Amino acid sequence: MLSFLLKLRTRAQKLFRLSEAHTMLVWSVVVGVAGALATIAFRAAISLLQLAISGDSGSFVEMARRMPWMERIWLPAAGGLIAGFLLLIARRHADKNTHTDYMEAVAIGDGVVPVRLSFWRSVSSLFTIASGGSIGREGPMVQLAALAASLIGRWVHFDPARLRLLVACGAAAGITSAYSAPIAGAFFVTEIVLGSIAMESFGPVVVAAVVANITMREFTSYRPPYEMPAFPPVAGLEVLLFVALGVLCGAAAPQFLRMLDVSKAGFRKLPLPLPVRLALGGLVVGILSVWSPEVWGNGYSVVNSILHSPWTWTALVFVLVFKLVATAATAGSGAVGGIFTPTLFVGAVVGSLFGQGMHALWPHATSAPYAYAMVGMGAFLAGATQAPLMAILMIFEMTLSYQVVLPLMLSCVVAYFVARAIGKTSMYEITLHRNREEQERVRLRATQMRELIRPAETVVQPHATVQEMTRVFLEYPVKYLYVADEAGAFLGVVALKDITSDLLEKRDTASKTAADYLQPHFDVLTPDMSLGVALQHFMAFQGERLPVIESVAHPTLAGVVYKTSLLDAYFRMNPTR
Repeated sequence: MLSFLLKLRTRAQKLFRLSEAHTMLVWSVVVGVAGALATIAFRAAISLLQLAISGDSGSFVEMARRMPWMERIWLPAAGGLIAGFLLLIARRHADKNTHTDYMEAVAIGDGVVPVRLSFWRSVSSLFTIASGGSIGREGPMVQLAALAASLIGRWVHFDPARLRLLVACGAAAGITSAYSAPIAGAFFVTEIVLGSIAMESFGPVVVAAVVANITMREFTSYRPPYEMPAFPPVAGLEVLLFVALGVLCGAAAPQFLRMLDVSKAGFRKLPLPLPVRLALGGLVVGILSVWSPEVWGNGYSVVNSILHSPWTWTALVFVLVFKLVATAATAGSGAVGGIFTPTLFVGAVVGSLFGQGMHALWPHATSAPYAYAMVGMGAFLAGATQAPLMAILMIFEMTLSYQVVLPLMLSCVVAYFVARAIGKTSMYEITLHRNREEQERVRLRATQMRELIRPAETVVQPHATVQEMTRVFLEYPVKYLYVADEAGAFLGVVALKDITSDLLEKRDTASKTAADYLQPHFDVLTPDMSLGVALQHFMAFQGERLPVIESVAHPTLAGVVYKTSLLDAYFRMNPTR
């Protein structure tokens, strides 16, 4: 089968004279369909399991409201317990050399997404979600779409570079299928996963996202998760209120992520087996749902209610606090799922609260609270993901309103910079990894030789004898000794080949000193010399190290810089895949 697919791909390339770029576009169409089908299958599995549990499918909030309070408590706990046992099965298939997450497989891996591990983790997530866990379903959906892409790429023997791109196309198809936002799905992958927008990669990712969206629209009755109302026109000084909303969301988003980290750390410290920890997280959700059924599920129905119905500020605060605790308990316990959708939930509630406050202070010049809720979703997402462009495009695609663009852009960009200023936090570890690498490259570009200087251990004075110099050459495997006077001023070097030549020719060296072998004109570095300039010096020099003097006017020997240290810093500054 594999050889047949490989021959088929080769013959198709020759028959239609397809370049590698054209071939990737063709396979991105296949991956777009496969990614959409994977998300459809997962969505259907959730409905079937929900139907088996409660006899009905649909909104988890309505499901919770129909249940007796005791059943609300134990059902999420039981779902967490089962999900925990499934995660133990998944761990048996874990390999230290493989990347569990599709983002790692694309950004720092070879594009291979583990099959059994991804499958069992997705089944575990299925039970957490179907039993009311407060977590997003987009995580396993995108993982399965990426897995389908990885399998297709491996079946047709793609090399690692193209396999990574194909998996990125699968991830874009998954995001598009989950949110019905193909543009945002494409930019999610390029901005967060790939880290850059290049046409060679962006083209196939866009094609996969569009094909996935068409597949979802044509072959299912799927509707977008959020039903956005018409956004009101914003003019005048009200624009400044959306800037203030961006500041608020940018300040709150890192705290939300820190809360999740604290919860994860707290659950890990508990001396309990994994299934019991997940059951405990579900139990917290169940207890909270006795007073607030809105904590069940990922929050789609609650956000839609906030966007279309009037909520009091006390009800908003109540549901926000309970939802934060429920999400922290579910994600912190180790449950598999996404926090993308809960982030949108928090942004909508924070935006609505802000809108109500501003409307109370300035009733005749502010839009309705739902407008601030819509923009708050994007701003909070931008602060949490460190991807403002993706956040802007996602809310724009959901609303399809040009009126939302100006306040949305301002809020998202402000939220991004405020969140960056508060702390280097992100919803995705790969973004933090990429930020750390970029900071290291910036630091290295400003690196001067003073940071790489090592002690010069092979230094002799001008009156050193041949015997003394020979002893140093035997102790250190170097080609040159550095000659400095009593004040430490660099005078030049003594070459090993010159002394070796005299000794082999049996010339009289008894009266000779370092001054007799001195080469005064020798390439040197200075402490304030940049990495690039120093590299040019090494390119013209065949040795392993160069001496460093304080300055040309004051040639005091400061030490040496080794070529290996310089090249290591240079390659870290300019990494290649």
